[in-house]
Amino acid sequence: MIEKDAVSCAAPVADPTARFAAAYGVLRGAIDAKAFPGCAFGVLAGGRVMVEDALGRFTFEEDSPAVTPQTVFDVASVTKVASTTAAAMLLHQQRRLELETPLADLLPGFVVGRAPGTFARHVRLRHLLAHSSGLPGYADFFRQHTTPMGLLRACLELPVEVPPGSRAEYSDPGFILLGKALEVILGEPLLGWVQREIYAELGMTASTFCPRPSARPLIPPTEEDTTFRHRIIQGEVQDENAFVLNGAAGHAGLFTNVRDLLTLAREILAAGGHPSIGEPAKLFHPATVELFAERQPPEDSTRALGWDTPGKDSTSGRHFSSRTIGHLGFSGCSFWIDREAGVIVALLTNRTWPDRANRAIRQVWPEFHDAVRTAL
Repeated sequence: MIEKDAVSCAAPVADPTARFAAAYGVLRGAIDAKAFPGCAFGVLAGGRVMVEDALGRFTFEEDSPAVTPQTVFDVASVTKVASTTAAAMLLHQQRRLELETPLADLLPGFVVGRAPGTFARHVRLRHLLAHSSGLPGYADFFRQHTTPMGLLRACLELPVEVPPGSRAEYSDPGFILLGKALEVILGEPLLGWVQREIYAELGMTASTFCPRPSARPLIPPTEEDTTFRHRIIQGEVQDENAFVLNGAAGHAGLFTNVRDLLTLAREILAAGGHPSIGEPAKLFHPATVELFAERQPPEDSTRALGWDTPGKDSTSGRHFSSRTIGHLGFSGCSFWIDREAGVIVALLTNRTWPDRANRAIRQVWPEFHDAVRTAL
């Protein structure tokens, strides 16, 4: 299905199903192999949307609703770039956020009760964005804490295990704290500010946190939760820690669709002055994008500021350049922006249905991206 292009005035590409036949084949094969029940995907190149389509259904049942190109998904950790990092970029550009600000300056509880020489006193906002803070990768706070305040306090008290900047470890707690630090700077909840100052400005009308109950049946379910909420999770954030944080956090909680992600990525290309776009950026400056897209220490890390970059055996496949930034989501979503080639690829799935044990998406991602780039 080819929709009118919302992020480009150019005419749609003739018969993209033929041009991208191999990519369609990868996705159909993945659905047949039950890697996920359905997906929506989009490709932008040469300044226009080449394909925006969907395959499969919400679940593996034959009478389940079909996924459409407009279908909204829980994008899990894509929240980290499409919300939290985007906010940090704009705040830095407005000179309201300094990357070298110690986290404890904004969240004093991070160092209360710790020894004077603790590593925590040296954690800066830059370290949180780069996943080099020394905080652990994950903690199941939700098993002991049922309120946002209790969960945040537990996050503040996590040990900083190594000197900040010395180890790259992808950290959900780090982004939970980063989201709270941004709220201190903003003086208001992050989700409202992002929707007003970024999504509304760019025309990202599908992007939201905490979808209203009437919209939930229009969103593919992510999981049949048998251990925590004991219900099918549909239209509410899958991530349990984000759920305790009232459904919106720095690390997870965003619901969006392919078109909105292409719109955000197009803004990134426009800010970088890519010749294929042909129009100025609305929000971001070139220096902002360059700064946040630069890989950060330590040397073996693929992380930029908030964004990830392709590394060895990357899920982005073999053909994205070294000037690529993007991110993955636990629910099976991927989002890559090649700033050199001017290519954007977004793939949204609910690979965690009916449970999160299935990890076949790890093979699907590089095969799909390679097929797309070969077609281009």
